[in-house]
Amino acid sequence: MGTRGLLMVFTGDGKGKTTAALGMVLRAAGHQMRILVLQFIKGAWRPGETVAAEALPTVHWLTLGKGFTWRSTSSDEDRVLASRGWKKALEALTSNRYDLIILDELNVVLSHGLLDVSEVLSGLGQRSPECHVVITGRGAPKELCAMADCVTEMVPVRHHFQEQGIKAQKGIEF
Repeated sequence: MGTRGLLMVFTGDGKGKTTAALGMVLRAAGHQMRILVLQFIKGAWRPGETVAAEALPTVHWLTLGKGFTWRSTSSDEDRVLASRGWKKALEALTSNRYDLIILDELNVVLSHGLLDVSEVLSGLGQRSPECHVVITGRGAPKELCAMADCVTEMVPVRHHFQEQGIKAQKGIEF
């Protein structure tokens, strides 16, 4: 069987979902693949990975959110941002311009009901056949997991914040 674009989901309560996706970005960039990273939730700060991606000529990066949705006081605004972001994602998925698309924190958007799961599944089904897609975030819907070629669940065993109160650190968590 030949190669085809894979749909991969990184979910779970453990640390490392976005980090794993960004490892794939680095690997794909090394092969001169055309990459798009769409961040649905992040946006209240400029993380190190955004800065690093600017040095990779085949990586395009868009931040679509305004920060942590679960801290938001405006679910209507969050829905509008999610809808705009999904429109950009759908355009990219069907454009044949990218070899790898990362939909960072889309699972969180779906689990908070900011987008309709069936609409997203339909859009994913329309993607270019060669396009690989990675979706990250806690709470991946079971329908998405059933559709995916690969699902990885990050399971927390120990975390420095919970056990020692060590907060997120530059270069490690952001």
